[in-house]
Amino acid sequence: MIDGSGRPRRIADVAVQDGRIAAAGPSLGAGRREIDAAGLIVAPGFVDIHTHYDGQATWDPYITPSSWHGVTTTVFGNCGVGFAPVRPGSSGYLINLMEGVEDIPGTVLSEGVKFDWESFPQYLDALAAMPRAVDVAAQLPHGALRFYVMGARGADHAEVPGEREIEAMARLTEEALHAGALGFTTSRTTKHKAKDGRFTPSLSAREAELFGIAAGMKRAGRGVLQVNSDFGPGEFEALEAAAALAGRPLSCLLVQVDAQPRLWRQTLDQIHGVRRAGRAANAQVGSRPIGVMMGLETTAHPFAAHPAWLEMRRLTPAERYARLVADGELRRRLVETPNGDGPRAFLADSFHKMFPVGERPDYEPDAESSIAAIARRIGRSPQAVALDTLMALNGKGLLMLPFENYADGNLDVVHEMITDSATVLGVADGGAHVGVICDASSPTSLLTLWARDRRRGPKLTLEFLIAKQTRGTAEAYGLHDRGLLAPGHKADINVIDFDSLALKRPEVVYDLPAGGRRLIQRATGYRHTFNAGVETVCNDELTGERPGRLVRGAERTVSISATLR
Repeated sequence: MIDGSGRPRRIADVAVQDGRIAAAGPSLGAGRREIDAAGLIVAPGFVDIHTHYDGQATWDPYITPSSWHGVTTTVFGNCGVGFAPVRPGSSGYLINLMEGVEDIPGTVLSEGVKFDWESFPQYLDALAAMPRAVDVAAQLPHGALRFYVMGARGADHAEVPGEREIEAMARLTEEALHAGALGFTTSRTTKHKAKDGRFTPSLSAREAELFGIAAGMKRAGRGVLQVNSDFGPGEFEALEAAAALAGRPLSCLLVQVDAQPRLWRQTLDQIHGVRRAGRAANAQVGSRPIGVMMGLETTAHPFAAHPAWLEMRRLTPAERYARLVADGELRRRLVETPNGDGPRAFLADSFHKMFPVGERPDYEPDAESSIAAIARRIGRSPQAVALDTLMALNGKGLLMLPFENYADGNLDVVHEMITDSATVLGVADGGAHVGVICDASSPTSLLTLWARDRRRGPKLTLEFLIAKQTRGTAEAYGLHDRGLLAPGHKADINVIDFDSLALKRPEVVYDLPAGGRRLIQRATGYRHTFNAGVETVCNDELTGERPGRLVRGAERTVSISATLR
């Protein structure tokens, strides 16, 4: 048993009764049902605090792919985007915003999300009405709130809300938190744009607006302030001042970007300064590179802007692949003639940091395994090697381009991030970027990569890693009833065959509403997953049981995790 506390593993029985841990210790006696876990790891269910299942949670009771990876609690509404509050007939903008920011197709959201709510409390009630395999929790997104209060003006960065509008935002924030929202989230990054190209509504919100919303959080006396920001001059100070006014924890998404590879360290130092002053703050970090997955059926690949590829945009994936196989001249044009322009054209110049994805993906690839290095060794062009890779496996081949957390070509920075006492795990983005990123599987690679498979740097103990993904993430949002195998805690449990734990190659499927496409990734090694004592996964497959529920925030002191050892 590795109980989630960070303490050393030990041999023990775990007894479950009425959805709770009844006891954990040696020789507890017989049970009505017994799981023989000899030689296996028994650990708490994983808590993923940074997902974007805001829409998917309204139609998918199984919350895949997260439920395939030991996750028993997910938190969404991050980064200032979501689907409540919403005025009748105005959902189109929120869909446009989510499609642009999180790469979830608008057709999928239009078909799948019914929008039979207006207020945030009504949205929570809609979530609560569906039984599901995992627990879910939601946060109030700034983009939706601003658009609800200000109408179309809320998406216009030349507009400033008046005093009454700011007070309305504060009142609705207070209402949402009292109804059970776990926090309020905002986006302050230029990376976030709606599908129509407009920046996310909260980007230019001024301090008066932030402080007004903070006043609503203060009145509610609950909730986390979660932010995604570029952290330009003065930005952290403004966000921290809002959190201090609210008297609530500040949680900042933190990644390494190539353009400023040490900015993350500066932000983390500022977070430590807040903590030394006695206020609650943390950084949400990832455990592997944020990698763009590229295939012939994904959103992006090196030939996506090529005129020869664009000529086939109305063909089905099967028809395009058949054309590529049969038409040597088409392949020659793709490989030898100039690429086109557009937002994805840069991919044609990124072969030096683009890697083939094997049956067991490597999340710390060496430069010598890049497409450019392979091309040099065999005397071919990188374009030709890339096209051959994509056409492999009957057109299902994949390339990975690590674009964040990999500026140095290794994971030393990620090691520094996840071992820092001020960080929690939280950049997996389950449910988002469905045609380009597949990081919801991060809880699995957290264990396999860092505790067993890493070859290019130090490893970490399973005790530390499991504590980071269970007790650490749960406490960051005040979920003190889970993330620990101890009497009285919720019986969310993983039974893992660590020797066989592995990630499979990501794949493209078309199982979203309206036949929408997404990347998924399965795992092996999850013998059992239990939510509240009910088995939801057995031998890597969902059982069909749906004991999960909506988790509503309650008035409590939120404890940001201290150092996990």
